[in-house]
Parts: sequence; C-alpha cells; structure tokens
Amino acid sequence: MSFKRPRASPQEKSLSYEEEQAKINEVRNLIGPVANKFPTECSDASILRFLKARNWNTKKATKMFKETLKWRLAYKPEKIQWSLTFKTFFSTLTQEDVAREAETGKLYKANYFDKHGRTVLVMRPGPENSNSVQVQIKYLVYCMENAISNLESDQEQMVWLINFERWNMASISVKVTRETARVLQDCYPERLGVAILYNPPKVFESFWLLVKPFLEHKTYKKVKFVYSDQPQSMKLMESLFDLEKLESSFGGKFTEKFDFEAYAKRMKDEEKSRCDLNSCNDQQTSVVSDVGSEISDEGDSPCNYETGSELEGLEEMERLQLDCKSKIPDAKD
Repeated sequence: MSFKRPRASPQEKSLSYEEEQAKINEVRNLIGPVANKFPTECSDASILRFLKARNWNTKKATKMFKETLKWRLAYKPEKIQWSLTFKTFFSTLTQEDVAREAETGKLYKANYFDKHGRTVLVMRPGPENSNSVQVQIKYLVYCMENAISNLESDQEQMVWLINFERWNMASISVKVTRETARVLQDCYPERLGVAILYNPPKVFESFWLLVKPFLEHKTYKKVKFVYSDQPQSMKLMESLFDLEKLESSFGGKFTEKFDFEAYAKRMKDEEKSRCDLNSCNDQQTSVVSDVGSEISDEGDSPCNYETGSELEGLEEMERLQLDCKSKIPDAKD
C-alpha cells in the first residue's frame, strides 16, 4: 500500500507588523464584499490565523478562509447548544446528543485557564460512549466553539490536555481520528497552542508513528509528551498550570472528579450569558449562495467530513485496530 504524505512544510516566515497588515488587507480584498457582511469572522485576528496556517501565502489563505466560511454557513457550529435542538445542512443534533456525549467526561472544558490565559480542553479518549462519528464530531465542534467563546481577550489559542487512563488500541476509531484531524486543522487553524499527551502507554507509540506524518508540521510540533515519573517532563506542567487548580489525574492537586451535573449547569449558564446568535440567521441565508459560488470554483471544502479522507495512512491504523480488538477486551464504562 502506498501512503500519501503531506509535503514538507517550508520554514515559517517572520513578518513585521506592517507586512502582516498588508497581507491581511490583501486577503480581505481577495475575499471580496462577503468580508463586510461577516465582520467577526473576517476580523484582522481571524484572517491572520489563516495566513499563519498557510505561511503567509495570501492565495492559499484566502482559499482556506472561503472554504471554512462556507462550512460555517452550512454546518452552523455556533448554534450547537446544550439546550437546543437544531438542524444544519448536514443533519439534526438534539440537546440529548450533546449531553450524552459529555456525560462520561471524555471531552470537556476545564474551569480554569493556563498561566497564559488560554482555555483548557480536557480529553479522556478511554471512556468512549458513542459509535456515531457524526455525533462525536458535532460534539467536538461544540466544545471548540465553547472554548473559543471563553478565550481571554488577548488570546487566540487553547490548550489540550489528553489523559490516557483506560485507553488501549481497541479505543481507536479510525474515522473519528481522521475527521478530528480534518476539522481541527482545516476549520480551526492556529487555535491550538499546545497539546499535552499525559502518560501515554507504550502501545500508543505505534499509533503516534502512524498519525504523525499525516499531521501538519505546525500541529505535531505543538504536541508534547509528559510522563508523571519523569520530573523533567513534569516541569512543563508546572510552567503552564496552577497546580492547585490542575486535576490530580494530570499531576495537579485538585482531587475532585468530573461532575456531569455540575458541568451541564455550567454550560447552560454560559449559554444564557452569551448574546442570542439567532439574529444572524437572515444575514447568513442571504449570502450563503454568494459564498458558495465563490468557493465552488476552488474545490470542495476540506471541512466537509462526509468527503473522502486525505489521510490515507490511517487505513493502516484500522488494520491494527481490528487486530487489537480481537485480542483486547473492550473497557467497560
């Protein structure tokens, strides 16, 4: 089997403020009138993230930006809420779906920031409770949108804390892994500050060697391995987090476990405190066809997880996963 790997990333450029602003203005001009209809999505900070993701290539950044905007108009990620049932171009997600995905604590937003003011998302891939790729990805998008809405005013990025308790190769979903990488890299560029893999088991090394070549260069550079029995690696945790607030499962001193009921209340309270996004409906509907026609000439959106995967090497992971499932009993929640 031949695997298609991304081309090597060129050395990242460093631009002055004036040069950055010129690039931002060039992308905004390439986007066209749509930029004026979506001032938040087309802000300088937003365009800057796409430019960084494409190493300041304005044409590539513009293409990526348009594809993401088209995805947002169809997928409506900002409308995935704990308390509402909603429909998108793709499907319907109920409030029960969101709550059910969250109940095991497999992915949630921590109630603290890191020392740089970045939102912290905690992932525990061991206690998986869903077989639906579609619902799992929608819950991922919900968590991303929620985390972004709670970023400090001077922050654009977040931290991922990944705990491997109860994880084994049988826990892997090839499709979910593939679409998670696609959504995070293509639809949320430059949102990841650092991803900490805490105490990954030895068997994870095989999985990582397969995944790493198919992640963008910038992404895998942000992935850090931390082991509780290695004082040198634990210094990273001390430098990033207040240990009094950090969960004990990550080497901190906070011993309370994930409380689903308390988390559900916090999510509902946060939704109530945010402005009503439904007022954007008419505006979005009026321009969706215009945006779609602009993007359609440039190819399908990479954020449409219904399309085929570009991460062809993950097919090999599926074979390993099946081998492991025949040998390792599934962990029970």
